[in-house]
Amino acid sequence: RKAFIPSRPDGAIVSADYSQIELRIMAHLSCDSHLISAFRNGQDVHAMTAAKIFGIDLSEVTADQRRIAKTANFGIMYGISAFGLSQRLGISRSDAKKIIEDYFEKFPAISSFIEDTLTAARENGYVETLFGRRRYLPEINSHNGTVRALAERTAINAPIQGTSADIIKLAMINVDRRIREEGLKSRMVLQIHDELVFDATREEVETLQKIVLEEMESVIALSIPLTVECNYGNNWLEAH
Repeated sequence: RKAFIPSRPDGAIVSADYSQIELRIMAHLSCDSHLISAFRNGQDVHAMTAAKIFGIDLSEVTADQRRIAKTANFGIMYGISAFGLSQRLGISRSDAKKIIEDYFEKFPAISSFIEDTLTAARENGYVETLFGRRRYLPEINSHNGTVRALAERTAINAPIQGTSADIIKLAMINVDRRIREEGLKSRMVLQIHDELVFDATREEVETLQKIVLEEMESVIALSIPLTVECNYGNNWLEAH
């Protein structure tokens, strides 16, 4: 990142990054009250998840329990198995299986979302993002268990990751339009997953940050807010 520098000697690199966008999309799609409440109230969503899974008070959550919950939160979106979770956490498969079971017990709306998504995928042969973009899954009813399992994991993840991809692309269009409408010299130069990077002039940094935050956070109205972290520096490393 340090190698990415402004094109002008007195310029700046501005970086804008969606915060936990895929988890937020999962919260919206599943209508899970716990996740929605945590995001609306600005809570540490991984700590909240840990408190639910381990049946303890939020103030009692340890760093290790939060790490486990964070891995579970992101793993669930990819249809992770007990084996996969055990590999990531370095724990036994039985312990990983219990974590997944406890997760779905405490977050039943997410469990229902996954089951409903798989049922629809089997019936329709595809899944959709929030914007209606389809991912076809011809292998979803395959008799080959390994092939079918991969299609099922894709079916769970595609609406979430696909919606995230749709959002960042719409944000890019809207931000670029605003930059040109306001006659700025700064330009958007890079997109990496849920992050946008800009080559800016120093005098435009504040205006650019305002535009970027407004446009990225208002792309779509979800049940929870989309939040963006925006910083700047002499290179991408400093801005990130």
